[in-house]
Amino acid sequence: MQNTILNVRTLSVFIFLLFIFTRTFSQSPDYKEIFGSDWEKALAFERENRSWMQPLLEHNNIPYDLAIAVIFPELVRYSALRDKMEITLLKALYINLGQQYANFSIGQFQIKPSFAETIRRDGPAALGRRSGIFFKQPDDFENISDYRKSIVTDLEKTETEFNYVVAFYKICEKKFRIGRMDQTKKLKFLATAYNYGLDKSTEEIESMTGGKYFNTKLFKTQNYSYADVALYWYDNYRTGSGDGSM
Repeated sequence: MQNTILNVRTLSVFIFLLFIFTRTFSQSPDYKEIFGSDWEKALAFERENRSWMQPLLEHNNIPYDLAIAVIFPELVRYSALRDKMEITLLKALYINLGQQYANFSIGQFQIKPSFAETIRRDGPAALGRRSGIFFKQPDDFENISDYRKSIVTDLEKTETEFNYVVAFYKICEKKFRIGRMDQTKKLKFLATAYNYGLDKSTEEIESMTGGKYFNTKLFKTQNYSYADVALYWYDNYRTGSGDGSM
Protein backbone atom coordinates (compact mmCIF):
# COMPACT_ATOMS: atom_id res chain seq x y z
CA MET A 1 0.00 0.00 0.00
CA GLN A 2 2.81 2.38 0.91
CA ASN A 3 4.57 1.66 -2.36
CA THR A 4 1.35 2.44 -4.24
CA ILE A 5 1.03 5.81 -2.48
CA LEU A 6 4.67 6.64 -3.28
CA ASN A 7 4.16 5.69 -6.92
CA VAL A 8 1.06 7.90 -7.15
CA ARG A 9 2.91 10.81 -5.57
CA THR A 10 5.91 10.30 -7.87
CA LEU A 11 3.62 10.19 -10.89
CA SER A 12 1.82 13.35 -9.74
CA VAL A 13 5.10 15.22 -9.31
CA PHE A 14 6.27 14.02 -12.72
CA ILE A 15 3.06 15.19 -14.41
CA PHE A 16 3.26 18.57 -12.66
CA LEU A 17 6.88 19.09 -13.72
CA LEU A 18 6.07 18.00 -17.27
CA PHE A 19 3.20 20.54 -17.36
CA ILE A 20 5.47 23.37 -16.18
CA PHE A 21 8.22 22.38 -18.61
CA THR A 22 5.85 22.13 -21.57
CA ARG A 23 4.13 25.41 -20.76
CA THR A 24 7.41 27.25 -20.33
CA PHE A 25 8.94 26.13 -23.60
CA SER A 26 5.80 26.19 -25.73
CA GLN A 27 5.14 29.86 -25.11
CA SER A 28 6.76 32.26 -27.56
CA PRO A 29 8.76 35.17 -26.13
CA ASP A 30 6.86 38.34 -25.27
CA TYR A 31 8.46 40.58 -27.85
CA LYS A 32 6.45 43.56 -26.68
CA GLU A 33 8.17 43.29 -23.32
CA ILE A 34 11.57 42.48 -24.81
CA PHE A 35 11.66 45.50 -27.14
CA GLY A 36 9.73 47.83 -24.82
CA SER A 37 9.47 51.45 -26.01
CA ASP A 38 10.84 50.57 -29.45
CA TRP A 39 7.92 48.17 -29.93
CA GLU A 40 5.49 50.92 -28.89
CA LYS A 41 7.06 53.39 -31.33
CA ALA A 42 6.70 50.85 -34.12
CA LEU A 43 3.03 50.33 -33.22
CA ALA A 44 2.50 54.09 -33.26
CA PHE A 45 4.11 54.37 -36.70
CA GLU A 46 1.77 51.72 -38.11
CA ARG A 47 -1.30 53.45 -36.71
CA GLU A 48 -0.24 56.90 -37.88
CA ASN A 49 0.59 55.77 -41.42
CA ARG A 50 -2.14 53.21 -42.03
CA SER A 51 -4.27 55.78 -43.88
CA TRP A 52 -1.93 55.83 -46.88
CA MET A 53 -0.19 52.45 -46.63
CA GLN A 54 -3.37 50.42 -46.65
CA PRO A 55 -4.89 51.87 -49.85
CA LEU A 56 -1.62 51.36 -51.73
CA LEU A 57 -1.41 47.73 -50.64
CA GLU A 58 -5.06 47.06 -51.41
CA HIS A 59 -4.67 48.69 -54.85
CA ASN A 60 -2.01 46.08 -55.55
CA ASN A 61 -4.02 43.20 -54.05
CA ILE A 62 -1.69 42.76 -51.09
CA PRO A 63 -3.16 41.81 -47.68
CA TYR A 64 -2.44 44.71 -45.34
CA ASP A 65 -1.79 42.76 -42.16
CA LEU A 66 0.45 40.28 -43.90
CA ALA A 67 2.60 43.02 -45.41
CA ILE A 68 2.86 44.93 -42.13
CA ALA A 69 3.81 41.79 -40.23
CA VAL A 70 6.68 41.20 -42.67
CA ILE A 71 8.18 44.65 -42.13
CA PHE A 72 7.23 45.18 -38.47
CA PRO A 73 10.51 43.88 -37.00
CA GLU A 74 12.32 46.48 -39.09
CA LEU A 75 10.04 49.21 -37.72
CA VAL A 76 11.15 48.12 -34.24
CA ARG A 77 14.78 48.08 -35.28
CA TYR A 78 14.56 51.53 -36.87
CA SER A 79 13.04 52.96 -33.69
CA ALA A 80 15.95 51.52 -31.72
CA LEU A 81 18.76 52.65 -34.02
CA ARG A 82 17.68 55.89 -35.68
CA ASP A 83 19.34 58.12 -33.10
CA LYS A 84 22.51 56.04 -32.92
CA MET A 85 23.65 55.69 -36.51
CA GLU A 86 25.71 58.05 -38.60
CA ILE A 87 25.49 56.90 -42.21
CA THR A 88 26.62 59.96 -44.16
CA LEU A 89 29.96 58.34 -45.00
CA LEU A 90 28.28 55.06 -45.92
CA LYS A 91 25.95 56.86 -48.32
CA ALA A 92 28.88 58.52 -50.04
CA LEU A 93 30.74 55.21 -50.33
CA TYR A 94 27.73 53.46 -51.87
CA ILE A 95 26.90 56.27 -54.32
CA ASN A 96 30.47 56.52 -55.57
CA LEU A 97 31.76 52.97 -55.27
CA GLY A 98 28.71 50.68 -55.07
CA GLN A 99 27.26 48.06 -52.76
CA GLN A 100 30.55 46.14 -52.54
CA TYR A 101 31.96 49.00 -50.46
CA ALA A 102 28.88 49.98 -48.46
CA ASN A 103 25.65 48.03 -48.07
CA PHE A 104 23.66 49.25 -45.09
CA SER A 105 20.05 49.54 -43.95
CA ILE A 106 18.35 52.84 -44.74
CA GLY A 107 15.04 54.35 -43.68
CA GLN A 108 11.96 53.33 -41.76
CA PHE A 109 11.77 49.92 -43.43
CA GLN A 110 15.53 49.29 -43.18
CA ILE A 111 16.14 48.42 -46.84
CA LYS A 112 19.69 47.95 -48.09
CA PRO A 113 20.86 49.38 -51.44
CA SER A 114 21.59 45.87 -52.77
CA PHE A 115 18.03 44.83 -51.92
CA ALA A 116 16.69 47.97 -53.61
CA GLU A 117 18.73 47.30 -56.74
CA THR A 118 17.20 43.82 -57.00
CA ILE A 119 13.71 45.26 -56.60
CA ARG A 120 14.33 47.94 -59.22
CA ARG A 121 15.52 45.26 -61.61
CA ASP A 122 12.72 42.73 -61.03
CA GLY A 123 9.91 44.99 -59.84
CA PRO A 124 8.52 46.31 -63.15
CA ALA A 125 7.74 42.84 -64.50
CA ALA A 126 6.04 41.80 -61.26
CA LEU A 127 4.09 44.99 -60.58
CA GLY A 128 2.34 45.57 -63.88
CA ARG A 129 1.22 48.90 -65.33
CA ARG A 130 -1.68 49.47 -62.96
CA SER A 131 0.41 49.40 -59.80
CA GLY A 132 1.11 53.13 -59.86
CA ILE A 133 4.75 52.40 -59.01
CA PHE A 134 7.57 53.04 -61.44
CA PHE A 135 11.28 52.45 -60.90
CA LYS A 136 13.95 54.11 -63.01
CA GLN A 137 16.68 51.86 -64.39
CA PRO A 138 20.44 52.52 -64.78
CA ASP A 139 19.98 53.46 -68.45
CA ASP A 140 17.73 56.35 -67.37
CA PHE A 141 20.74 58.12 -65.83
CA GLU A 142 23.88 59.66 -67.28
CA ASN A 143 26.10 57.71 -64.89
CA ILE A 144 25.84 54.93 -62.34
CA SER A 145 26.48 57.28 -59.40
CA ASP A 146 23.29 59.19 -60.18
CA TYR A 147 21.39 55.90 -60.30
CA ARG A 148 22.68 54.92 -56.86
CA LYS A 149 21.92 58.39 -55.51
CA SER A 150 18.31 58.03 -56.66
CA ILE A 151 18.06 54.77 -54.71
CA VAL A 152 19.35 56.41 -51.52
CA THR A 153 16.87 59.27 -52.02
CA ASP A 154 14.02 56.79 -52.39
CA LEU A 155 14.99 54.87 -49.26
CA GLU A 156 15.30 58.00 -47.14
CA LYS A 157 11.64 58.94 -47.77
CA THR A 158 9.04 56.77 -46.07
CA GLU A 159 6.48 56.94 -48.89
CA THR A 160 8.89 56.07 -51.69
CA GLU A 161 10.65 53.41 -49.63
CA PHE A 162 7.29 51.73 -49.08
CA ASN A 163 7.01 51.28 -52.86
CA TYR A 164 9.88 48.83 -52.53
CA VAL A 165 7.90 46.87 -49.92
CA VAL A 166 4.98 46.62 -52.35
CA ALA A 167 7.27 45.52 -55.17
CA PHE A 168 8.96 43.00 -52.88
CA TYR A 169 5.65 41.27 -52.20
CA LYS A 170 4.69 41.14 -55.88
CA ILE A 171 8.10 39.75 -56.83
CA CYS A 172 7.70 37.03 -54.20
CA GLU A 173 4.25 36.16 -55.55
CA LYS A 174 5.72 35.61 -58.98
CA LYS A 175 9.04 34.02 -58.02
CA PHE A 176 8.12 31.74 -55.11
CA ARG A 177 4.43 30.88 -55.67
CA ILE A 178 3.53 31.90 -52.14
CA GLY A 179 -0.18 31.53 -52.93
CA ARG A 180 0.18 27.79 -52.37
CA MET A 181 1.39 28.24 -48.79
CA ASP A 182 -0.82 28.35 -45.70
CA GLN A 183 -0.94 31.71 -43.94
CA THR A 184 1.62 31.00 -41.23
CA LYS A 185 4.15 29.49 -43.63
CA LYS A 186 3.60 32.33 -46.09
CA LEU A 187 4.17 34.97 -43.43
CA LYS A 188 7.33 33.36 -42.10
CA PHE A 189 8.65 32.75 -45.60
CA LEU A 190 8.07 36.36 -46.67
CA ALA A 191 9.55 37.72 -43.45
CA THR A 192 12.66 35.60 -43.92
CA ALA A 193 13.00 36.64 -47.57
CA TYR A 194 12.70 40.29 -46.56
CA ASN A 195 15.35 39.90 -43.88
CA TYR A 196 17.62 37.35 -45.57
CA GLY A 197 17.50 38.27 -49.24
CA LEU A 198 15.24 38.22 -52.25
CA ASP A 199 17.89 36.75 -54.52
CA LYS A 200 17.94 33.42 -52.68
CA SER A 201 16.21 30.18 -53.70
CA THR A 202 13.06 28.84 -52.06
CA GLU A 203 15.10 26.16 -50.32
CA GLU A 204 17.64 28.66 -49.00
CA ILE A 205 14.94 30.92 -47.58
CA GLU A 206 13.06 28.02 -45.98
CA SER A 207 16.26 26.78 -44.36
CA MET A 208 16.79 30.19 -42.74
CA THR A 209 13.22 30.67 -41.47
CA GLY A 210 13.98 29.77 -37.86
CA GLY A 211 17.40 31.37 -37.79
CA LYS A 212 18.05 33.78 -34.92
CA TYR A 213 19.88 36.73 -36.45
CA PHE A 214 17.62 39.66 -35.59
CA ASN A 215 18.52 42.21 -32.93
CA THR A 216 18.11 45.93 -32.38
CA LYS A 217 21.54 46.78 -31.05
CA LEU A 218 24.60 48.25 -32.71
CA PHE A 219 26.74 45.63 -31.01
CA LYS A 220 25.96 41.91 -30.92
CA THR A 221 23.58 40.88 -28.16
CA GLN A 222 20.90 38.21 -27.89
CA ASN A 223 19.39 37.47 -31.26
CA TYR A 224 15.84 36.49 -32.18
CA SER A 225 14.10 34.93 -35.15
CA TYR A 226 12.94 37.69 -37.49
CA ALA A 227 10.09 35.48 -38.72
CA ASP A 228 8.93 34.78 -35.15
CA VAL A 229 8.83 38.49 -34.33
CA ALA A 230 6.76 39.09 -37.46
CA LEU A 231 4.37 36.27 -36.55
CA TYR A 232 4.05 37.62 -33.00
CA TRP A 233 2.82 40.96 -34.34
CA TYR A 234 0.42 39.19 -36.69
CA ASP A 235 -1.03 36.97 -33.97
CA ASN A 236 -1.47 39.77 -31.43
CA TYR A 237 -1.88 43.09 -33.27
CA ARG A 238 -3.25 42.54 -36.76
CA THR A 239 -6.12 44.80 -37.73
CA GLY A 240 -8.20 42.22 -39.58
CA SER A 241 -7.96 44.30 -42.74
CA GLY A 242 -8.07 41.84 -45.60
CA ASP A 243 -5.51 39.59 -43.96
CA GLY A 244 -6.93 36.22 -44.92
CA SER A 245 -6.93 35.35 -41.22
CA MET A 246 -5.79 31.93 -40.16
